[in-house]
Amino acid sequence: MTAEPTIESLRTPPPPMIEASGLRKRYGDFEAVAGIDLRVAPGEFFGLLGPNGAGKTSTIGMISCVLPVSAGTLHVAGLDVQRNDREIKSLLGVVPQNNNLDPDLSAHGNLISYARFFDIPRREAERRASEVLELVQLEERATARIDELSGGMARRLVLARALMSDPRLLVLDEPTTGLDPQARHLVWRKLQQLRERGVTMLLTTHYMEEAERLCDRIAVMDNGVIIDHGRPRDLIEQHAGGPVLQVRSLDGDTARLRDTLAAPLANGARLEEVGDLLYIYGLNDADSGRAEALIDDPYRISRRHANLEDVFLRLTGHGLQE
Repeated sequence: MTAEPTIESLRTPPPPMIEASGLRKRYGDFEAVAGIDLRVAPGEFFGLLGPNGAGKTSTIGMISCVLPVSAGTLHVAGLDVQRNDREIKSLLGVVPQNNNLDPDLSAHGNLISYARFFDIPRREAERRASEVLELVQLEERATARIDELSGGMARRLVLARALMSDPRLLVLDEPTTGLDPQARHLVWRKLQQLRERGVTMLLTTHYMEEAERLCDRIAVMDNGVIIDHGRPRDLIEQHAGGPVLQVRSLDGDTARLRDTLAAPLANGARLEEVGDLLYIYGLNDADSGRAEALIDDPYRISRRHANLEDVFLRLTGHGLQE
């Protein structure tokens, strides 16, 4: 018989879903993850933001217990990944970058086959398969083979498969890459529903709108380290401020543009250059108007709200997509 919970046990908060301290991952002489600290609370939607090669995939690999830890400590749901990998894997659902579905099985068959890895009884697997197919709006495509599904349907099926084990932690590695806007928004709605159910989610993405819209907090990674972390809107306000002027150079005339804009830039504005674009931060309304009047070409200059791409640019000096 299960013991009744004590008052003290009820007062004790659950451990973090993910807790890393000094976490490192080395491949020979190359250090992909260079001593990061990370803490994700139960029920939180957390994003890892960074370009290819930042260390995100290695971090996810260690959290998912598919890559060994080189140094530091890492716990998932209070369990040590170096000692309790089997228990941790039973708590996870993983949506990988690629659609690694079995082409010889139907959509429904892929789910039932996956359930066997978790020793889920057949009757329960059938129930869960029906439930997750309905969640991702694929119930009418249950008997379809994988090559009969669109790209968006296949991504939703990969998400459904990850949910078959009723995971406490859902790891999402670029879940909407390659999807058209309509399919992407549908996946977003499904992820928001899962968050409302209390599922903890760890997301990597190159889509700024995705991270800003879905994540409670994000960590910005580059060169294997976490540069900053916090709520998306807080990071945008801290590092990018208000409106941003975006100026396009033509025929390598960046130096001339800087001279043209010298007066509006004199009042403490910050300028970053990426390729043929200049990003200007910290202009007041009057100086923004002066800059736009000086260029006087809507193709070359535009004003927009700051976003997470600007945060990454300000923190690292290069764009997220590089």
